[in-house]
Amino acid sequence: MNIPMLDLKAEYALLRDEIEPAVTAALAACQYIGGPNVKAFEAEAATYAGVRHAISCASGTDALLIALRAIGLGPGDEVITTAFTFVATASTVVMCGGKPVFVDINPRTFNLDLDQVEAAITPRTKAIVPVHLFGQPVHLAPLKALCEKHGLKLIEDAAQSFGADYAGRMSGAYGDIGCTSFYPSKNLSAFGDGGLMMTDDDQLAAEMRVLASHGSRVRYHHHVLGYNSRLDEIQAVILRVKLKRLDHFNNRRRAVADSYNQLLAGLVETPFADGHGRHVYHQYTILSDRRDLIQKVLTDAGIACAVYYPVPLHRQEMFAATHGQVTLPVTESVARHCLSLPISPLLREEQVRRIVGVMRQALT
Repeated sequence: MNIPMLDLKAEYALLRDEIEPAVTAALAACQYIGGPNVKAFEAEAATYAGVRHAISCASGTDALLIALRAIGLGPGDEVITTAFTFVATASTVVMCGGKPVFVDINPRTFNLDLDQVEAAITPRTKAIVPVHLFGQPVHLAPLKALCEKHGLKLIEDAAQSFGADYAGRMSGAYGDIGCTSFYPSKNLSAFGDGGLMMTDDDQLAAEMRVLASHGSRVRYHHHVLGYNSRLDEIQAVILRVKLKRLDHFNNRRRAVADSYNQLLAGLVETPFADGHGRHVYHQYTILSDRRDLIQKVLTDAGIACAVYYPVPLHRQEMFAATHGQVTLPVTESVARHCLSLPISPLLREEQVRRIVGVMRQALT
């Protein structure tokens, strides 16, 4: 029984009868850029997230980049964030001319250690970018209070947490701007790349739309340096179909995680849900001193697993010149011990039991 990290084939088989006619209709309409499905998806996503504006773009990376540009991030500005995340969280800061300032993480949630954030604020700090890692919402209220106290912007990196909620608001809807990704592995995924920016701020929304469209407010008149960053019509069709099932799929992920938690109790350190929001388990990530052994036996048994992220950002070559002296002991420890197991709304109980059985046999 080979088990993938995420069974996209099974998901497509489940949704094929709805997706294929909708895609065919969009192809026949021949409105491939800025078509009616893009507009409809933005409206539906805004309603789902509970925000005034949802602005689609070409990727989650573009969403972060455009959001940072919209708040005016530029040379000399600093952004506080985590080094235990995908590179786009920090590389987009550098693309704007800014400097990421890395803060260590909480050893249980893997999110920013809130007790260390205020000490990292300087007169050059422009924003805080928390990452809802692996689908676990960050405890945002203290960060929002810090932002208000110091006049900073709060930009949520919700690329791994669309559909999670915190304090009665959806992931990405609590800060000044929320950014998410529709990469094929995400909880809400396209059949390619795509991204979304969410905000209640009319001015920020207008600026992000301009930046995503070549810096143009009026056609063929370009006011600022912008980007060609669009969600295409076909991806919007697919996302509209999947959005209707997102809550159900996220509930299924939670059920799979509950099964793992029960079966893995006492064997490894299982993911910790801190109760400040509802986890959506984009990844199910364990900690173990015997991580490499677990990875080997699972791979040998035809079971996928992955390390997210083996090299924290402050140890990446691209940041060596600016962050070579930074030490983040918790981040570095988690990177040495973490392992993500298969998780999917369609992962079956017998598959979970097989995965855990292989692990148990190797560890006991």
